[in-house]
Amino acid sequence: MAVGDGTNTVEDVAEHEAAGEAAEAGSAEALAVRYPVAPGVRLKVRSGPGTQYALVKVLPLGSRVPINCQKPGEWVTGTYGTTNLWDNIANGQYVSDAYVNTGSDGYVAARCT
Repeated sequence: MAVGDGTNTVEDVAEHEAAGEAAEAGSAEALAVRYPVAPGVRLKVRSGPGTQYALVKVLPLGSRVPINCQKPGEWVTGTYGTTNLWDNIANGQYVSDAYVNTGSDGYVAARCT
């Protein structure tokens, strides 16, 4: 940016917008609700909403997960009851809501599309 003349270059504007978007993304991520996984459970993360989907990873004990969206899938019985709700915790990563303490038996996030 040129000092004192009040003009911005294209690069200055792009840099400012990128910084603002990064700050907004960081703020949204920091504000995202994370739900606790059931105590004593190393929760399996699947590539889709069912146990027939590929295992992506296993979460460590004491994990907390964000819920980006939810979708129906295979019925699972776990610590918090029996449900067919699956929580999307990241792109291509799902966990059964039966092991996540959301405080609800229903949807707590938008349905995945």
